[in-house]
Amino acid sequence: MSSNSEHEDLKSRLADYSVAATRGAANLIPIVGPVLAEVLGVVIPQQRIDRIAKFAAELERRLSSVEKNMLESQLNNGEFSDLIEEGFRQAARSLSDERRQYIASIITNSLSSENISYAESRHLLRILDEVNDIEIIWLRFYLEPTMGGDEEFRETHRNVLEPVPATFGSSQETLDKHTLQESYKEHLFQLRLFERRYRMDHNTKEPAFDEWTGTQEVEGYEITSLGRLLLKEIGLGSR
Repeated sequence: MSSNSEHEDLKSRLADYSVAATRGAANLIPIVGPVLAEVLGVVIPQQRIDRIAKFAAELERRLSSVEKNMLESQLNNGEFSDLIEEGFRQAARSLSDERRQYIASIITNSLSSENISYAESRHLLRILDEVNDIEIIWLRFYLEPTMGGDEEFRETHRNVLEPVPATFGSSQETLDKHTLQESYKEHLFQLRLFERRYRMDHNTKEPAFDEWTGTQEVEGYEITSLGRLLLKEIGLGSR
């Protein structure tokens, strides 16, 4: 059976389950069914069944490679079940396959990570929930910000990463695009995924300040250790 057929079959069965409001979801998919039953019965409206079906199939595929006895023991761990449940909640709001893959990656990686607890993986999942798909692209870009760094990635996302400079003579449309582009980076800074690099006055060697706002001028951004960790756990960085 093709992956598309599997998804449609799972989607249909999940929809039937949702309408019946029973607890038979454990029979739909063997690994994550019990947790899915709880989520479907409480928090997932009918129109989001398709997203849940896609995510459940993706998570099932990833977890199928985990050693069976180890996985079964962890499914009885309340913290791991809580992590999966949070993943389903976020998947229900997800708008892209990539987002669902990021969520599934954090959950799967939590089983193999020796340095990160389930509670810490859930923290990363919550951070991911605050970052939109465009901001993920910017975060990944700053993993290799040098000239010539990861040219394939840059070309694929050129419409997002192309700088939008703004001057006093710029059109309102350009100013709006520039403002939005900078806001993505600033939000990543607020989440501590970026750190600011401030501009220094070349003559005085002192910090440079904006004459209009009186604040220190930001020259650029750098990815933080937390940012690198998030990328690694969602499958966009080296492990």
